[in-house]
Amino acid sequence: MLKLVFMGSDAIALPAQNWLDSSGVGQVVAVFTQPDRAVGRGQKVQPNAIKLWAEARSLPVHQPEKFDAAAREQLAACAPDLTLVMAYGHILKQDAIDTPRLGTLNLHTSILPKYRGASPIQTATASGDRETGVTLMKLVLQLDAGPVAAVERVPIAPLDTAAEVEAKLSRACVPLLARCLPLIAAGAQTFTPQDTAQATFCRRLEKADGVLDFAAPAAALAARINGLNPWPGCSVEINGHPVKLGLADSPTEAEVCNIIRYNSTEAGVVVGHDIDGLLVATGQGLLRLRRLQRPGGKMLPAREFLRGFPVMADTVLVSRPMPPLVAPQPFPYRKG
Repeated sequence: MLKLVFMGSDAIALPAQNWLDSSGVGQVVAVFTQPDRAVGRGQKVQPNAIKLWAEARSLPVHQPEKFDAAAREQLAACAPDLTLVMAYGHILKQDAIDTPRLGTLNLHTSILPKYRGASPIQTATASGDRETGVTLMKLVLQLDAGPVAAVERVPIAPLDTAAEVEAKLSRACVPLLARCLPLIAAGAQTFTPQDTAQATFCRRLEKADGVLDFAAPAAALAARINGLNPWPGCSVEINGHPVKLGLADSPTEAEVCNIIRYNSTEAGVVVGHDIDGLLVATGQGLLRLRRLQRPGGKMLPAREFLRGFPVMADTVLVSRPMPPLVAPQPFPYRKG
């Protein structure tokens, strides 16, 4: 049985940890996770889900503020066969990567080499991809560039938000580890180098990313709204009020014409609504806003939202330039 150290700080890793706990393939002997942080409106300091998982099993928990020499000594004292990393939040130096007998593996939530970086789930969804996956790879110093053991693929449905895609990827870690860890333990797992020429990069998202340029195609706008839900969330100003958008799609012209009549108009102009949403003209096709939230209110289906917040046809939604989410090289580092 493999002696494992797990490094992670986000609940996305819980299905993988639960599988490890019962699989008989590996035994988690210690957990490294981020220090307790202030969360929520009350800013109460709380442990994350990974620490709570470890404490429920009486496992040693290490929470270094940065992964320095002292943290590396804590890792070495565990004498692990393998370190498994997922959504940890610290950068490991080479001596830490090399400490376990079999090295360090990372679960990355994209089909590498696509979407190396900090926001692969949101970026894949916001880019309109219809498939993503979890990649198990060797951790190296270069960003998400290590050789790949295997990938578990998952579909992205047109109305999936980033939260729903994340849940799929979280569950997909289990069959991926079930295939690979026995081979790793037996020394039989092969690792394939990534094609660096095909690499793309994403970045940490910011509140400023939640803007829309209605000159873009409706399908691209819908994907961005869904992909940036729940964070950072897309918003528009309607009649002087900031309105958050929770879900969107791009209906066909024939589908809409069966319900309402409208004339082609300029991008950003509301043309009406149907049973499923508020319809907005874009640079190509109609955007249907299916879920909306006014300040201080709840996220509601469009039909309920419009009862208390009417939006008339010919209302203009202001366009704003959308910052790019993907680049062929790593984005410049921005502190904070």
